[in-house]
Amino acid sequence: MSEHRRKPPQPQEGGRAAARRGQSGSSSGRRAAPRGATGSPSDSYGSDPYGPGGGQQPYGGRAEARRAAQRGAGGRRRAAEPTGGRRGAPVGPGRGRGRQTPPKKRFIDYPRWGKDGYRRWVPSWKLVSALFLGFFGSLLAAAGIAYAMVGVPKVADTATAQNNVYYWADESQMVATGGETNRQIVDLSQIPEAMRWAVISQENKTFYTDSGIDPKGIARAFYNMARGGQTQGGSTITQQYVKNAMLADQSQTISRKVKEIFVSIKVGAEVDKNEIMAGYLNSAYYGRNAYGIQAAARAYFNKDAIKLNEGECAFLAAMLKGATYYDPAGAQSIDPAATPDANKKRALTQMQDTLDKMVEYEHLDAAVRAKYTTLPKVQNPRSNTRLSGQIGYLVDLANAYLLNNTDITETRLRQGGLSIYTTFDKKKVEKLEKVVADVRKKNIKPDERPEDTHVQFGAASVDPATGAIRAIYGGEDATKHFTDNADQTGAQVGSTFKPFVLAAAMSWGVRDPDGGSSQAQDERTIVSPKSLYSGKNKLKIKNYDGTIWKNEEGKEWLQPNDGNVSLGSPPKYKIDLREAMRESVNSAFVQLGMDVGLDKVKDAAVAAGLREDSLTGTSFPAFSIGISDPSAIRMAGAYATFAASGKQRDPYSVDRVKSETGVIYAHKTATKEAFTAKVADNVTDVLKTVVDRGTGTTARLPGRDVAGKTGTTDENRSAWFVGYTPQLSTAVSMFRYDDDESNKDRKFLSMFGTGGQKKIHGASFPAQIWHDYMAEALEGTPKKSFPTPEPIGEILNEEPEPSPSPSPIESEEASPSPSPSPSRRPGKPSPSPSDTCSGFSWKCDPSIGGTDGGPTDGTTGDPTADPSPSDSPTDGGGRPGGGGIFG
Repeated sequence: MSEHRRKPPQPQEGGRAAARRGQSGSSSGRRAAPRGATGSPSDSYGSDPYGPGGGQQPYGGRAEARRAAQRGAGGRRRAAEPTGGRRGAPVGPGRGRGRQTPPKKRFIDYPRWGKDGYRRWVPSWKLVSALFLGFFGSLLAAAGIAYAMVGVPKVADTATAQNNVYYWADESQMVATGGETNRQIVDLSQIPEAMRWAVISQENKTFYTDSGIDPKGIARAFYNMARGGQTQGGSTITQQYVKNAMLADQSQTISRKVKEIFVSIKVGAEVDKNEIMAGYLNSAYYGRNAYGIQAAARAYFNKDAIKLNEGECAFLAAMLKGATYYDPAGAQSIDPAATPDANKKRALTQMQDTLDKMVEYEHLDAAVRAKYTTLPKVQNPRSNTRLSGQIGYLVDLANAYLLNNTDITETRLRQGGLSIYTTFDKKKVEKLEKVVADVRKKNIKPDERPEDTHVQFGAASVDPATGAIRAIYGGEDATKHFTDNADQTGAQVGSTFKPFVLAAAMSWGVRDPDGGSSQAQDERTIVSPKSLYSGKNKLKIKNYDGTIWKNEEGKEWLQPNDGNVSLGSPPKYKIDLREAMRESVNSAFVQLGMDVGLDKVKDAAVAAGLREDSLTGTSFPAFSIGISDPSAIRMAGAYATFAASGKQRDPYSVDRVKSETGVIYAHKTATKEAFTAKVADNVTDVLKTVVDRGTGTTARLPGRDVAGKTGTTDENRSAWFVGYTPQLSTAVSMFRYDDDESNKDRKFLSMFGTGGQKKIHGASFPAQIWHDYMAEALEGTPKKSFPTPEPIGEILNEEPEPSPSPSPIESEEASPSPSPSPSRRPGKPSPSPSDTCSGFSWKCDPSIGGTDGGPTDGTTGDPTADPSPSDSPTDGGGRPGGGGIFG
C-alpha cells in the first residue's frame, strides 16, 4: 500500500473512549463542548486530533500536555494530568486524570492545609507548643531586662516629701508645708530588738526567709486594680520598704506596681535583711507627721527610739496600720469616726494582738508580755507637728475635705508637690480671729474667775451662693488647742434649731389630730407663722392626736421655758409662731414639732444641710429645741440655705488642686432644692423679726437686712448665735470644755458666772462676736434686702374674740391698740398676742408672762426699737436669751 494512502495514526490505549475521558477531565466538571467548537479546551488538547484549522496537533510528553491543560483551564481548577499506560510512553490527549500537587510549604501552617471543617482551625500540638515556648521565653527575656534595669533605692535619697502649697481664695500663697518632714534616720543598733520583732510578728513573720515578695499579695493587688479599687500595701516588709523608698512615684498603675515588684525582688536578693529592716523602720509613717522610728518615739513618748520598751514598741507597730484610726489623740478632722475613745480601743486591741503574736512566735517571753495590758501613756501631739495659729486649723480642714471628698489619699498628701487652692478669704479669717481675741481679752479672765477657765469659741462663715467656707475660728492656736472648734465639737445648738421645726411645719404641715390611721396622718395642714401655740411654762406635751406623750418609763414630759416663765395671752397663753420664735419659747416649738412629726423635723434639718449623724434624740420631744450637736460649719451652711431661698449647697473648703501634671481635682457646686422659695423666705422673715425686735437685737447691722437666732442649752453649757445676710451666713458658738486629755471624765461645763455674767445667752458674747465680725466682713459690699415672702399656710388654733369684760379697769380702754398701752394689765383678755406680757416691759409680771431669762448682763440692745409687726407691746430690748433646752 502506498504510504500516501496510509491512515493517520490513532491515539494509543483508548481510542474514542480515551478521548471522551480526556474531554471530561479537562472540563472541570462541565459538559464537554461539541466537537469542532472553537475556544474549548478540547479544541486545544481534547479528543479531536486536529486543530481548529483542521490541522493535526503535534504530540508531546507529559509536561507539554500539562502545560496545554493549564492554558485551556483559563485559571480555573487544574485539570487532571493525562497519564500513559507505560512509564515514559508518549501520552496523547484523552489520557486519565493525574495527582494534585501540595501547596508551597508555609512557616506557620494555620489555618491548616488539607483539613476540612473545624479541624482546619484547630492548631496542631506543634504550633501550640511553639507559641507557649515563645511566649514564656519572651517573658523571661523581658523579666531579665527589667531586673537589670531597676536599681536598689535608698531611703535617705528618695523617701523625702515635697511641699504642698496652700493658697487663699484670691490665689495668694497661704503657706507651704510638707517638705520639712519630721524624719531622723538611725542605725539598726539604735532600734530596739523588740521593735523589729513586733513588726515582723504582725506584718511578715517569714521576713528573714522569704524572697522579698508575696505572690498572693501581688495577685490580690492586681485583682483590686483590675476591679478599679484601691491597691493594697506591700504584703512583705521588703515590699513596704520599697514602696516607702519609691515615694516619688505613688501612682496607682499597673506599670508602677510591676516596677515595685522587680525592685523588691532585687532588694530581696542583693540587700541584707537587717539593712532592709532598718530602712523600713526609718521610712515608715507613724502619724503626727513622724517619719521613722526615732521621730515616732519622740512624737508619742518624748524619748529616743532605743529607750522604747516592749509595750511601746507594740504600740508603735499598731500605728503603722494607720495612725488616723489608732492615735489615742483621735483624728476627727479627717474622719468623725476617729474619736479619741474609739482610737484608744482600736490601738489597745492591736497592741495586745501584736504582743500575743510575739509570744506565739517565740520572740517575747510570756512573763514580760504580761506587764503590758494597757496602753502606754502617750503625750499630747507636739507643737512642731502642726502649723500655728488659725493656719493650722485651715490646713487641717482643707486636708480633711480632700481625704473625705476626693480621690486624693493620705499617702498622696504626704508625698507633696500639690498646689491646693482653698476657699478661705484671708481678710475675713484675720477679722474673725481678731474679734474673738478682743472679746476674750476683754471679758474672759481665768486668773480672776474659775468660771472663766476652759472657755472656748468656735465660728464659721459660709457663702450662701456657693457653699464656700470663707472663714473659720478653730481656737486660740492650733498648736495649743488641738480640736477645731469650727468643726465637730459636741456642743449642743439649743434654740438655733427651731427654724428647722418651722420649716418642716410650712413644708409638710401638721397631721390631722382626729385621725389615727396612717392614711389620716398623711392628711396635713400647712402652717402659717400666724398660727397660735401655747407658750405656757412646763406645758404638758401631747402627741399629734391629743394623747399625752410618755417615755418608755411611762413618765409625762412637762416642757419648761427659759427662766421658767410663761409667754402669751393668758389664761391659755396662746402665742403666734412669729412671736414664739422672737421670744424663743420652748413649749410652743416642742408641741409644734410633735404635731408635725419629729421625723419631718429631722428631714428638714438634713435637707437644710446638717449631717444626719450629728442629730441626736430624734424620737424625744426636746429634739425640736436643739439637743443635737452639729458643727459651726454645718450650722452656717444650713442657715445659708434659707438665705438662698431654699437652695442648699454643701460647705466646702477646696476649690481645686493641681499637681505637676495639671488639675487633678476641681470642685463642682451641686445645688439641691431643700425648701421652696415660699417656705425659705417665710422662715427668713420670721428670723428677721428675731434680730429686729427679739432676742437677737445685738446682731443688728444698720442699713442691712439680718436674720438670725439665738440659742442657749440646758445647764448653760453652750450658747450660739447663727445669722445671715443675703451675702454671708455665720455661726458662732461658745462653750466650756475641759481640754485636758489626762482627765478621763472630761465634759461640758456650765457657764453660770462666766465672763462676769449671771448666765451666758446666745445674745451676749456669741451675738457680739457675730456683729463685730460681720460689720467688717461685709464692709464695701452692697446692701441687699431679703425677698418679700409670699403668704403661706393656714392659721391654726385661732380662737374667737372673747366678749368684753365688765372689769372697770378694762372698760377704761376702748379697743386694742397697736402701740404699747401704759394701762395694760396682765389679766386683760385680748383677741391677739398683742397683749402678751412681753419681757421688754418693766411693768411685766413674770408670774404670768415675760422673757425667757430677762436682762441679766446689760446687753439689752436698743431700747428705742419700733413695736413688732404683731403689735406686741415691747421696749425693743434685746433680752439675752435663746430659750434653753430644759429651762
